Amino acid sequence: MTPELHTLSNGLRIVTEAMPGLKSASVGIWITAGGRHERAEQNGIAHFLEHMAFKGTERRNALQIAEAIEDVGGYINAYTSREMTAFYARVLETDVPLALDVISDIVLNPTFDPREIEIERGVILQEIGQVFDTPDDIVFDWLQEAAFPDQPIGRSILGPSERVLSFGRDDLAGFVRERYGPGDMIIAAAGAVDHDAVVRFAEAAFGHLEARPSAPAKPARFIGGERREARELEQVHFTLGFNAPSYRDDDFYTAQIHANALGGGMSSRLFQELREKRGLCYSIFAQSGAFDDAGLMTIYAGTSAEQASELALLTIDEIKRAADDVNPAEVARARAQMKAGLLMGLESPSSRAERLARLIAIWGRVLDLNETIARIDAVTTGDVRDFGGRLALDTNAAMALYGPVDGAPELGTLMGRLAA
Repeated sequence: MTPELHTLSNGLRIVTEAMPGLKSASVGIWITAGGRHERAEQNGIAHFLEHMAFKGTERRNALQIAEAIEDVGGYINAYTSREMTAFYARVLETDVPLALDVISDIVLNPTFDPREIEIERGVILQEIGQVFDTPDDIVFDWLQEAAFPDQPIGRSILGPSERVLSFGRDDLAGFVRERYGPGDMIIAAAGAVDHDAVVRFAEAAFGHLEARPSAPAKPARFIGGERREARELEQVHFTLGFNAPSYRDDDFYTAQIHANALGGGMSSRLFQELREKRGLCYSIFAQSGAFDDAGLMTIYAGTSAEQASELALLTIDEIKRAADDVNPAEVARARAQMKAGLLMGLESPSSRAERLARLIAIWGRVLDLNETIARIDAVTTGDVRDFGGRLALDTNAAMALYGPVDGAPELGTLMGRLAA
């Protein structure tokens, strides 16, 4: 299973990986245009555009788009992140040409019917309302905003309601002209696929697009800060964020292993100390997320108003302790969990296609799987302790709280305890 890469003369990239023995495939178009590529007045438009792609093209109406894939037993979907928008489908081997045709159609030929725009505007406003009613979703948006204030990467992907209410056909078409150039597109496919056939399709469907330079996203800069939102809920939703490495940083895998040992599973320090020994929460975890030029290590827990202060303070204590005495067994366990998660995920053609697209977007090539595993295995206990020590000395952090927050300590208090 060796990935194959081809680039059209206009800059569009095609990457595939055949998986012998499979009778299905995952195919899609990943576009390096997400929330962080929007101007302030465009906030939410990348996500709006993702919705509108399924609402009709010059060849198919919304129902025909869905029926084309579902009539053959397939599945079609899309998502918008801060750095990418993806349109993808999972189908049987014989239906790969159909899936490519449908996906290319919704990307190249959306009609942006004004009636459909109004319908989908209502759907997105409902989605925004649902997020506000889901505390353990919205609190992460607020943490991102606190970590990267007044920056595109810190804004909500959905956008504020007032922006969503203002978007029209010209705004959607304008974002496509700005951000959907062939150099911004990656066609990725994995499973029962033929690389040459996918390349021929891409050339026929996208070869006419003119090459043009891709506008870079505004650089991200971690700043930090605090946001509290009081609401009568059963729990305080507590999040804490620290500056973390980007995908390109040498410490990327070290940060992943550190976060895993700190709060990556039932055996992790935060889970064992705060949930198992003290019963302060039901859910608690830590993770290190990365972007092209930035990263954010996140700790989350949900707890009662009465226990919020104790939980927050003990979380800081665990961060300090991990910097001093994380041990080889914990690091080995974290490495094993990372490798197992990676390898298990790659048994799915959908996960494999997404990995291909992301690696091309980040590195311009597909890292050999053995190279990735070697980088994970190269992280030592000393590396993890050093990273934890630098984290504990960092005076900038972000915090977002939602619920009955009055009893929770302020960010300055937590940082003072971390530095003590």
